[in-house]
Amino acid sequence: MKRILLFAILSMSLLGFTQTPITYEKPPVFNECESEAIEQLKSCFNFTLNNFIYKNFDVPEIVNKESYRGDIQILFEINKEGEFKLIYVDAIYEELKVESKRVFDLLPKIKPATYNGEPTFAQYSISIAIPLTEPIRQQDEIVKVESDRNSKENLNTTLSNEFDTVEAKIKPYEKLEYTSELNIPFTHSYYARFDDEMNALGTNSHTAAKPFVYSDVAKYYDIKAEKENLAKDTDSWIGRKLYNEHLVSVQGKDYWFTVDPILDLQVGKDGEAEFSSTWNNTRGIFIQAGLGKHFNLSTSIYESQGRFADYFNTYAENIRAFGPDPALIPGRGIAKRFKDDSYDYPVAEAYLSYTPSKFFNVQFGHGKNFIGDGYRSLFQSDVASPYPFFKTNIEFWKIKYTSTWMSLRDVREDVIEDKTFRTKYMANHYLSWNVSKRLNIGLFESVMWQNSNDRGFDLNYLNPIIFFRAIEFQTGQGNGNAILGLSGKYKWNNKVNLYGQFLIDEFSVSDVTGGEKSWKNKLGFQIGAKYFNAFNLDNLLLQAEYNQVRPYTYAHNTVVLNYAHNNQPMAHLWGANFRELVLIGRYNYKRWFGDAKFIIGQRGFDFNTDEDSFNYGGNIYGDEDFRVADTGIKIGQGNKTNSFMTELQAGYLINPATNLKVFTNIIYRDFNPEAITPTTMKSNTLWFSFGVRTDLFNWYNDF
Repeated sequence: MKRILLFAILSMSLLGFTQTPITYEKPPVFNECESEAIEQLKSCFNFTLNNFIYKNFDVPEIVNKESYRGDIQILFEINKEGEFKLIYVDAIYEELKVESKRVFDLLPKIKPATYNGEPTFAQYSISIAIPLTEPIRQQDEIVKVESDRNSKENLNTTLSNEFDTVEAKIKPYEKLEYTSELNIPFTHSYYARFDDEMNALGTNSHTAAKPFVYSDVAKYYDIKAEKENLAKDTDSWIGRKLYNEHLVSVQGKDYWFTVDPILDLQVGKDGEAEFSSTWNNTRGIFIQAGLGKHFNLSTSIYESQGRFADYFNTYAENIRAFGPDPALIPGRGIAKRFKDDSYDYPVAEAYLSYTPSKFFNVQFGHGKNFIGDGYRSLFQSDVASPYPFFKTNIEFWKIKYTSTWMSLRDVREDVIEDKTFRTKYMANHYLSWNVSKRLNIGLFESVMWQNSNDRGFDLNYLNPIIFFRAIEFQTGQGNGNAILGLSGKYKWNNKVNLYGQFLIDEFSVSDVTGGEKSWKNKLGFQIGAKYFNAFNLDNLLLQAEYNQVRPYTYAHNTVVLNYAHNNQPMAHLWGANFRELVLIGRYNYKRWFGDAKFIIGQRGFDFNTDEDSFNYGGNIYGDEDFRVADTGIKIGQGNKTNSFMTELQAGYLINPATNLKVFTNIIYRDFNPEAITPTTMKSNTLWFSFGVRTDLFNWYNDF
């Protein structure tokens, strides 16, 4: 394995007794080369180094005795002080490795490589041919060759220096991602690391619309410094790539990119399941790039197979899409059958991010978005699988205005047309206003419409300012499903934040004030609090949150216009007809982390039997015409179910640059419906798992 890695590194080196550096603006300079012209410094460096090795290298006796012919592969660097440092040697004889180290220890201190006039380190590879051959100085000069297109001998003699010019502009990677317009991969666990800085008294930050871009967070929290402070002291290439750096990082004059592997390898045990173990096997690639100062792009491609806890598998199969595929993995997408009882679920996400000015950012891609300061969102959450979107962020004064247009799908069998999934569109607007140093108010509106009569993407909804409800009435009441929301956040002090959301899906004054608990009272609210650096313990975050949504919220009389995508809610993953209390604790110390989550909830499900097929309001895909009643509607009606869930996770961050971590996770879930039905089963689960994961998105296991 070591040889494979080494030869991959050295794949650009020349054969024989030559050397190829990763070029810098100016290479290192031996004393003998100081009088050389700058264009000759490279060849002088090569010749002087090779000549020094030739004169000082004593070929071991065993090598001569056995008439060995081959080479020695060496990787080394010259640090900022101009000192040679041997990194790795590969040779068939141990004696050749020892002699190589001895010769490199003899090399004198030289002038280091420079970039923009500043000293920098430079890495080199060299191949020493055995038997030794005396090096010959090759001058860097342009040779004019008379072109003869009819001569085979001259076909390759006319060479352009364009390729070498591009290579010459490569420079050490300066971690430009941390000030770029790329999104910070959204996980609740990682965002907790800088949540207190973003919410400090007096800041003009806007924290609801997620994911954040790096440049926004850089104003309040130095992610680059955080990563560097967590770096391990290691000199080997493998050590740096494993613990500190991206696998590939390249930077030129006007561009940069990084490439990293994605892993999610885990194994576990569900005590309630009949199968032997749970497991997941995800491999993929994650690419980030910047072109110029204003344009960035990112893509992540996952190839996954897995089998989860029994309750998770049951839910995945209950929300399966129309067609032969057995399941839809929550948050990921449609899954094919893998072996007899597992799933194969590939996923791809990507986006382009363009920031023409400091006030405006536009993104186009395939992924997820989130609006809220809590663990849940009643407006827009990331629990559904990825979807195509177009998003704009406008920020000025004390205002941030986020508009998102999305193309979604309804994949249920009863709404299929011509054996294809139904397309629907959604447009969301969120206005965030910092009223004072402590108070933030947000206004939210959303509308969903379907592709009826080849309506396609209705241009009425492209206007980011106009209220959608007015347009809905103009285009016809049945043509759109509109939702309005109000959010707030109050910074009690630098340690405690209060936040909340209030949602209106349908508003009728007479029904709301009539006191009869009308089904038209489609309301929901959230209230929560965060306690940063709790009890004066740095990096300890405590959070409490209460969510409540009345029956029939997010549903619509045109059933395809439910507030959902791929059979998963676009807001709270429980849909409607529930109340919930969430308690969360998060702590990190250097590379160690621990999370604890407790969820207590009450939900109302449909019975789905021949005797009782009414819609009790929990299923947002249900037909409102089959509601159980018009009045007397209350949360928990129907098949009342009490649930309790605890999730504990602890682990170690292997690589801060890629967010690769090793972890162990324990879930206890007690799910108790009043009536056992084919779709609502009693469950008491203890699910233990451990593994290694590149943490780039939120997994929600709390169904």
